[in-house]
Amino acid sequence: MRSRIGGASARQPWQSSHALLLLPITLIVVITAVDIHAPTDVHLGPTLVIAPAITPSFAGPWTTAGIGALATGAQILIGATHGGLYTTNHIVQIITLAVLSVLCVIYSALRERRQAQLAQVRTVAEAAQHVLMWPLPEQIGPLRIASLYLAAEDEAQIGGDLYAATVSDGAVRVLIGDVRGKGLPAIGEAALLLSSFRESAHRHVPLADLATILDQSVSRYAADLEPPEEAGERFATALLVEIPDRDPVTRMTSCGHPPPLLLSPGHVVNVPSLHPSPPLGVHADAEHTLDAFSFEPGDTLLLYTDGVVEARDTRGRFYPLAERVARWTDDSPEALMHHLRRDLLDHVGGRLNDDAALIAVQRTPVERRRHHGRVGGDTARHGAGTEAGHPTG
Repeated sequence: MRSRIGGASARQPWQSSHALLLLPITLIVVITAVDIHAPTDVHLGPTLVIAPAITPSFAGPWTTAGIGALATGAQILIGATHGGLYTTNHIVQIITLAVLSVLCVIYSALRERRQAQLAQVRTVAEAAQHVLMWPLPEQIGPLRIASLYLAAEDEAQIGGDLYAATVSDGAVRVLIGDVRGKGLPAIGEAALLLSSFRESAHRHVPLADLATILDQSVSRYAADLEPPEEAGERFATALLVEIPDRDPVTRMTSCGHPPPLLLSPGHVVNVPSLHPSPPLGVHADAEHTLDAFSFEPGDTLLLYTDGVVEARDTRGRFYPLAERVARWTDDSPEALMHHLRRDLLDHVGGRLNDDAALIAVQRTPVERRRHHGRVGGDTARHGAGTEAGHPTG
């Protein structure tokens, strides 16, 4: 099945480019036929340059050269039909068309080289994404999980937003964070924060102590690697959530991060009470408050970064996340991510000015739970996207 799909998808670009090739060839044939049969004072030959000019948009340099040669040959035929090849007018037209065709070939070669470079950059970005961003599973114990990452920078699939999840002593610990900045410059701090979380989250330490460990890691990184001109500007917001497998009481601690939304069936959206501490890296000795709330079966916990709620439309209005998700409280995490991606991009007109990440965690009702073995190790992802921004489970 996969080989058939792959073969069909590989044939589609080939068939498309060959179908488009009929356009410049048809132009050459039509222009030549009309010019030959037109009165002698009508000169359509110079318009033949349209054919090689449009070819680089869908074909490579060799095809462009072939179309240019065909157009030049057509210009020679027109010249031979209208008064001979050695008139000054026809010689100038032939030379001009040939020169312009050569320029089109050069442009096509440069464009093809640029596309190859971009393809290599995308390949490297995807490789980095798979190294840094371990995909979140669709389900851990009684929890169904879906995630969404939208990068602000063109050609980027990763940025300063991050999230991770790990199993720890009968509970799932989830991290979502936002490193100052966006795109590639923020990847170093994001990787550090993810590594520290992966290393420490398995330890049987209280959630507030885990936040302190992450805070110290970010502070050490800033002290060692922060340029003097950026002193005090390297920090990250983070939200840590601990969801027990059997206890509905869920704990969380915030380091300057927006509070989550608790979605209950029947279009009910609540904001759990939160007492945030300063962002990570601002005060390494800051005290982190532990907050608790009830996360019942059937509820969905929505974690997000500020790139979501600070997204503006053309009138400068922020994205009303709580208002919009109230429509989809009964949906699965995967469907919720699909709705939010489409709605958020519609709100901003198709392009975000900051990275945006979301995680939907749903505690499945007791009667729908399936038996799942304990997940070994941890799973984490920093950014997500694959074309920037599709839901991933």
